[in-house]
Amino acid sequence: MDTPIAGDRPDTALPEPAVTTTKAHRVIVAASIGNALEWFDIMVYAFFAGTIAKLFFPAADDTVSLLLVFGTFGVTYVVRPLGAVVLGRYADRAGRKAALMVSIRIMMVGTFLIAVMPTYPTIGIAAPIAILFSRLLQGFSAGGEFGSATALLAEHTPRMRGFMASWQFASQGVATLLAAGFGTLLTSTLSDAQLESWGWRIPFAFGLLIGPIGFYIRRYLDDAPEFARSARQEPERSPVGEVLRDHKSSVLLSIGAIAVSTALTYLIAYIPSFAVKELHLPASTGFAAAMVTGAVLTVVTPLIGYLSDRVGRVRVMSVFAVLILLLLLPAFGYLVAHPGFGVILGVMFLVGLLKAGYFGPLPALMSELFPVTSRATGVALSYNLGVMLFGGTTPLVIVWLIDATGNDLAPTWYLSGLAVLSLTAVLLARRRLQAVGAATDE
Repeated sequence: MDTPIAGDRPDTALPEPAVTTTKAHRVIVAASIGNALEWFDIMVYAFFAGTIAKLFFPAADDTVSLLLVFGTFGVTYVVRPLGAVVLGRYADRAGRKAALMVSIRIMMVGTFLIAVMPTYPTIGIAAPIAILFSRLLQGFSAGGEFGSATALLAEHTPRMRGFMASWQFASQGVATLLAAGFGTLLTSTLSDAQLESWGWRIPFAFGLLIGPIGFYIRRYLDDAPEFARSARQEPERSPVGEVLRDHKSSVLLSIGAIAVSTALTYLIAYIPSFAVKELHLPASTGFAAAMVTGAVLTVVTPLIGYLSDRVGRVRVMSVFAVLILLLLLPAFGYLVAHPGFGVILGVMFLVGLLKAGYFGPLPALMSELFPVTSRATGVALSYNLGVMLFGGTTPLVIVWLIDATGNDLAPTWYLSGLAVLSLTAVLLARRRLQAVGAATDE
């Protein structure tokens, strides 16, 4: 009789703790709201990159100014693995809830600083330095947020691990939708002078409202029975040492699996700038396209997560990785050749479907690569190393590739290469799970 394999088979072999529907809903909201706040701030920062470049990173050349903004955007990801280690270790020892309470506090501080920060003409070089410090705080917080929240979601309802964990990424869709909505509204109703004077601060001020709500909800959250049992059995475990000693291959596979997904996220974040700078479309058009993508991600991602519980993570992710490889270049080729409102909306709708199909099962797959004793640390470290290498640098790579080659399609070459990398990692992850005899799918 074949051993059930995680990532390939539905979770019928797992014992399921008694978790009511109401409680599952509360867990989803509590675990996802911090990730939504994180990605809302990321998307707003990227969407308003052109405005932030003028206000905080002035330079004689617009491309240089934009590169400085996205360079700062990417540099903050260097601190995310540190947050992953510190907060992930805390989550594996003190509990998922405890770590999530800490991470949302730090995140709120970073958002507040950006919202009230004086610009370069007011305080000079202190302005970009302070923006960098704020982004570093957010990066550290985000470093531990994903692993802790994913572990919490994956452990609360093991039979629906794909569906539950997929809300981590569905919340990114909500964040994209909200951020793009603000972008569309502000760029279509405010003048450039109003936008640069005070309008760009409105989304960050709104983000400050999300934080206290998330903090309040998380106060009444419980860790899953699966973690509670593990904590009682091994109270003195060393999660970081366990990951580095016993699960290095799982870390590498997770990094590879997330490569194309995180790069697509930041491609979406760059679309408003791409629409204006390369396609010469109104800023509101780029934001509207990003709104379409956000709506697709919000709705489709949990459905794909649920599908992965039925037919297997690897099967679903492999199909969509191949589709990304085959469809992304011709879709953007058509967009560049025929730029227009309807075309960019259609292309970004397709991008949303491809991304949702691939990354819906991804959090569950990553969680299954690590045991419960070091799951938060392993997932957080893998995710943030992957985002640092392939995500936070993507806008910078896109701007540089277009400027260096003069070809607006150059970024799709990069993404196609990452699709091959991720497809390989997903297939190897299946073999890894089979080798260790994980009993989670089919």
